[in-house]
Amino acid sequence: MRACAPGKIILSGEHSVVFGAQAVAVAIQKHTTVSFKPLTESNTINTLFAGISSGVHYPLHALGSLKDKLDSRFESFAQGALPIQKILTKPDDLLMYTLSALVHHLPVPGRASSHSYLPLPGRLSSTSDLPLGSGMGSSASAIAATLVLFEHLLDKPLGIDQRFEMVRFCERLQHGRGSAIDAAAVTYGGINHIQDGCVKQLDLSLGSGWYWIFTGKPQVSTGECVHYVRDRYESDKPLWHEFSAVTASMIDQLASGASLIDTIKANHRLLCRIGVVPHSASRLIKRIEDLGGAAKISGAGAHKGEAGGLVLAYLPDQSMIKSIDVLMDDYQEYIWGHVKEDACGARYIGD
Repeated sequence: MRACAPGKIILSGEHSVVFGAQAVAVAIQKHTTVSFKPLTESNTINTLFAGISSGVHYPLHALGSLKDKLDSRFESFAQGALPIQKILTKPDDLLMYTLSALVHHLPVPGRASSHSYLPLPGRLSSTSDLPLGSGMGSSASAIAATLVLFEHLLDKPLGIDQRFEMVRFCERLQHGRGSAIDAAAVTYGGINHIQDGCVKQLDLSLGSGWYWIFTGKPQVSTGECVHYVRDRYESDKPLWHEFSAVTASMIDQLASGASLIDTIKANHRLLCRIGVVPHSASRLIKRIEDLGGAAKISGAGAHKGEAGGLVLAYLPDQSMIKSIDVLMDDYQEYIWGHVKEDACGARYIGD
C-alpha cells in the first residue's frame, strides 16, 4: 500500500510568517512516497527510508512511550533547555511519532490507553525525489504521506483540515516553533496563502519562467536558522510589515499576470538584511539578475556556511531559457529544474 505527498516551494514569506506576516507557497510535482507491507510474523515496525536511514526496528508496544519521550523533549526545547536539533535523535523517529500521534488521535478498536500501539506490524519504507535539506518540505511531505497511508490502512480517514493540523503538529519536532507553510502545501496542494496559522487556497497559477536551484544542504537546520532570526529580529515589527507588503504585491501580480521581477528582488534584499543568504547564493542571484531575471532564497536559508539550500529563480522572458542553461553550466555541483505545480495534496495511490 502506498501514499504520496508533494513537496513545496515558498514564493514569499519565509521567516516573516513566524511573526504574523503573510506568506505564499506552492505545492510542486516532486513527491515523497511512503509504502507499508504487513508482516504478520513480526511484532515490530521496521523502517527503511531512502536517503534517511539504513533501517530501525520499533517494537509496537513502545510507540506510545516514544511519543511521550519526544513530547517531553519538545517541551524542554520550548522552555529553552534543549536545542532544536536534540529533539529527534534518529530521522526515523519523526515518522514513527506521526504513526503514534495518529493512533492516539483516532478511535482505533482495541485501544486501551494513550500508550496504545498500531494494530499491524510491518515494513514502513519511503522514496523521495525531494532533495533532503533543500527547503522543499521533505519532512512535511513524508509526514503527510504517512498519515494518508495509515488513515487508509486503519479505515479511519481524517478530514483534510484535520490532516493539515496533524502534519503541523508532528512537524514541530523538526523545526520547533515554525509556521504552517509546509503543512498547508503538502496537505492541500496548489498555491496557498498563510497568515497567523490560517490557510487559504488561492485560485492562481504561477505561469512559466520559474526555476528551482538547490545550492547544497545548509550547515544549519531550519530550526536553528529560524531561532537565529527570532533572537535578533522578533521585535522589529516594521521589518515584518515590509516582508508582508512584498508578499501582498506578489499575490496581486500573480493575479494580474504582471512581472514579478522587482518584487522578487525586494524579497531578496529583505532576506539579505536578516542574514540568511550565504555569499555563494548571493553571487548566483546576482548573476541571474544580470541576465534580466530575479531570484531569492526559498526556505530558511542559512546564517552559517556557504550552502544556502533552495534558490527560486524567475526568468519570464522566453529568450532567457538558453541563458539559464548556459549559466548553470558554471554550477555543475548544483541540481536544478523547472517549477511545476501540483494541484493535489497528499493522497493514497493504491497497492
